[in-house]
Amino acid sequence: MIHRRSLLIDTNAAAAYLNGDSVLAQLLLENAVVISFVVLGELYYGAEHSTRREQNLARIKTFADGRVVIGCDEQTADHYGRIKSALRLSGRPIPHNDVWIAAQAIQHALAVVTRDAHFQHVQNLNVQAW
Repeated sequence: MIHRRSLLIDTNAAAAYLNGDSVLAQLLLENAVVISFVVLGELYYGAEHSTRREQNLARIKTFADGRVVIGCDEQTADHYGRIKSALRLSGRPIPHNDVWIAAQAIQHALAVVTRDAHFQHVQNLNVQAW
């Protein structure tokens, strides 16, 4: 279940958490964390190409256990199209996967936990750095 006070974690934040960032660990302890299917895919991709594949895959599975993983539906796609169009018109495109994450955050009224500054270009997106 997604709570309005939940945080949607971006890939860089998830990676930092998995690598032991204590500030981020405290933030995630104090809030419900939602994971995008996009972030999970990026984490699994990174693990597949790492030198510690099995260890990293296990860490990702542990991180995802018990957390809500959100996917994509027609409403997400609608938000994606609007966001991507607005960014293109403003001359500030961002990576496709981050548009999907932003679309999910807006759809579900979630703050995105990230250090990627380009999320600031997405209108009506609540961004939380750590």
